[in-house]
Amino acid sequence: MKEEILKFFKGDIEDSEESLTKYSHDASLLEVKPELVVFPKDNEDVKTLVRWVNDNKSKYPKLALTPRSAGTCMAGGAIGESIIIDFTRYMNKIIKIERVSPFEMIPKYPNAHSVSITGTAIIEPGVYYRDFEPLTMEKELLLPCYTASKSLNALGGMVGNNSAGEKTLNYGKTEDYIKELKVVFSDGREYIVKPLNKKELYAKIAQNDFEGDIYKNIFQLINNNKDDIKNAKPNVSKNSAGYYLWNVWDEKKEIFDLTKLIVGSQGTLGIVTEITLHLVNTKKASKLVVIFMKDIKRLGEIVDVILPHHPESLESYDDATMKLAIKFFPDFLKTKGFWGMIKFMWSFWPEVFMMSTFGIPKLILLVEFAGDSEKEIDAAAKALMPDLKKFPFKTRITTSEAESNKYWDIRRESFALLRKHIKDKHTAPFIDDIIVVPECLPEFLPKLNIILDKYPITYTIAGHAGNGNFHIIPLMDFSDPKTASIILDLSKQVYDLVLEYKGSTTAEHNDGLIRSPFLLQMYGPNIYGLFENTKNIFDSQNIFNPGKKVGATMDYIKDHIIKEKHNLSHKV
Repeated sequence: MKEEILKFFKGDIEDSEESLTKYSHDASLLEVKPELVVFPKDNEDVKTLVRWVNDNKSKYPKLALTPRSAGTCMAGGAIGESIIIDFTRYMNKIIKIERVSPFEMIPKYPNAHSVSITGTAIIEPGVYYRDFEPLTMEKELLLPCYTASKSLNALGGMVGNNSAGEKTLNYGKTEDYIKELKVVFSDGREYIVKPLNKKELYAKIAQNDFEGDIYKNIFQLINNNKDDIKNAKPNVSKNSAGYYLWNVWDEKKEIFDLTKLIVGSQGTLGIVTEITLHLVNTKKASKLVVIFMKDIKRLGEIVDVILPHHPESLESYDDATMKLAIKFFPDFLKTKGFWGMIKFMWSFWPEVFMMSTFGIPKLILLVEFAGDSEKEIDAAAKALMPDLKKFPFKTRITTSEAESNKYWDIRRESFALLRKHIKDKHTAPFIDDIIVVPECLPEFLPKLNIILDKYPITYTIAGHAGNGNFHIIPLMDFSDPKTASIILDLSKQVYDLVLEYKGSTTAEHNDGLIRSPFLLQMYGPNIYGLFENTKNIFDSQNIFNPGKKVGATMDYIKDHIIKEKHNLSHKV
């Protein structure tokens, strides 16, 4: 197979044991060994490779392509048994970043301000976000859907997973910042995919070619099932489960936007080769209101009080995370230098006094306000305080960026501390991205803890309280033969609870191999059947990233859970 591909492929091909072992893993708890890893030089390599796979599928029945950028997917979306396409080696160009005349984009979230788009960027999928952001910041622009793993992940993965992060509450997800995509479909040709008005849509359908058939068949599928599709949309502010059929056709505006289906599809419908993004203005100042909750009974109520003040973000972490930070406090000091260490330690005296008097809070909320001046954000933070007086919780407004950063350090680094200090165990992301509406949290979280406490696992809970989106990362011993059964049993119990509250199994990390088997339960056989039809319309030979979204099984998960600890990097 390698020799055949070398005849037309300009990029690199690797099949050494070292490479195949490396690409057997992403940031999930699964292990799937590929046959080849390829590094395309350009879009022509991608097109010719897709055509070759199509032509040789009968000769090699398991032949398939799994696109991959940084490999930080926590759901097993970037691993596969056949050919891995890594874009980070060559297809990593930042083609253009420029400012544009501002125009409005109205977010999905009712408590958020409208967002002005002020910039555009064109990039290839292998661009690391850490390389991209400094260049946008030079022009005072930002892609605000960045993830907490922004020092590790790439933009192709953000599109594939429909990623989001701490600014999602006010700015939305990756799907909200896609202007257009270049995509290689299963016929081996590259197409521009962008929003179309009704006249443009009908012109596409009239082409009577492969591209036209995709538009025709998806349009018919949505129209013929519009009530079922509308009712299937999860009643949460963000969702990455399944194919987003409800987002494609805006009947009122008469806009048909196939990018809404490609984004979040994890490379199962086509391979993205170029991304054109919307960007927003950066904000010059930020400040936190920190709320120390001794219990979570009034969590839904306090979130309802906070949201009308339009915070930039509303994050949280639990008492287990705080205890972890206290236990391994020296780790926070190592990179700060002598005076930085002194300042960092001194900054925690108010918390030390508070916890010695009132105990460790059950949940810590971080309410971030951002704006163009200190005066503006100070006024916003102070305006919230009178509304918090009815709650019996300690609160404080940070007075400096350094003080704010200490809370963000705890929120972002807790999982790294777990991995480092607890021996012979591995971070196990499999219930790592659940979401319910925030008003259900006071009922939901205690029930969740009861389920988790049935099992002998160490875990932390952190996440986006403003969305009701929480990340649970257990630590598990993968040399223990009972681990696989625990993962499957615990997944079922947690997702049963999530679906009881009409939530979603994944808000931003996507389905991958680890959650795709739960899509039938989440959506029911009718909608799941539409997902299967969608896959077939784009990819009838199943050459794009099989086993994700449709065709997944619990047995496959059980058979491919890692058997030993690997040095992987998991961040949420």
